[in-house]
Amino acid sequence: MSAPKIHAISTGLVQVQIPQMASRGTGLGRMTAMLTSNEWSEWLPIYVWVIEHDEGVILVDTGETSRVHDVGYHPKWHPFYRRAVHFSVQPEEELGPQLRSLGISSRDIKHVVITHMHTDHAGGLAHVVGARTWVAPGEMKRAAGAGGRVQGYLPHRWPKWFEPEAIQFARTPLGPFDGSMPLTSRGDVVIIPTPGHTPNHVSVAVLGDPTIFLAGDTSYTQELLLAGTIDGVSPDMQVAAGTLSKIKALAADRPLVYLPSHDPNAARRLAERSIMRVDR
Repeated sequence: MSAPKIHAISTGLVQVQIPQMASRGTGLGRMTAMLTSNEWSEWLPIYVWVIEHDEGVILVDTGETSRVHDVGYHPKWHPFYRRAVHFSVQPEEELGPQLRSLGISSRDIKHVVITHMHTDHAGGLAHVVGARTWVAPGEMKRAAGAGGRVQGYLPHRWPKWFEPEAIQFARTPLGPFDGSMPLTSRGDVVIIPTPGHTPNHVSVAVLGDPTIFLAGDTSYTQELLLAGTIDGVSPDMQVAAGTLSKIKALAADRPLVYLPSHDPNAARRLAERSIMRVDR
């Protein structure tokens, strides 16, 4: 058995308002700040994580599609897409071409885990036809239908074949996290609940020395996590703060490389196996 090999694939770039990365105000003021700001972030990567495992390839998220540039792809009526986000995705940056450049075909993919159903994490679903795909059931319920569209999801853009399996957490703790779900027979790749950015957000941990924590949007950068900064999207700030505290507690307990999906330094930290330093 060999150790899993992990690749960082950037499926284009996204730019968001600063109050989305670091919440400002309270209550509805947080959303207002995000939609009325004119303080843009730098261009941020949209990472997909590819885990080459003895039991098959595991993907964490599917990234974005270049169709975001098509007229009408995003609903014009939605204030988030009009005021708070920009995308830059070229066809060759999509998941499929990049997997092929790694010598990975769709037949090689055993599992796909979607951390949450926002478009920049689920936009590349067309490239994983036939793969076993996992989504938290609460996330699917929240993202579906007209209610999902109001909250910024794009369920009308999901492939017709898309029927993911429901993530079910067993009472198998991972450090401070009460439950987990193994994806491999030896239990070295696990899904864990990390609610905050969305109420049913999940992350994936590749256990080892160090543990690689594929964090989705638990925070936009490692620095924001260490500062305990909640993003402007998380509907419940207390829940989000609890997740950040648990991640830091896990990192204090074991060597851990923390990799959010939009952190410009994440690929470098993965390559260098750069451990997150947390004060005990």
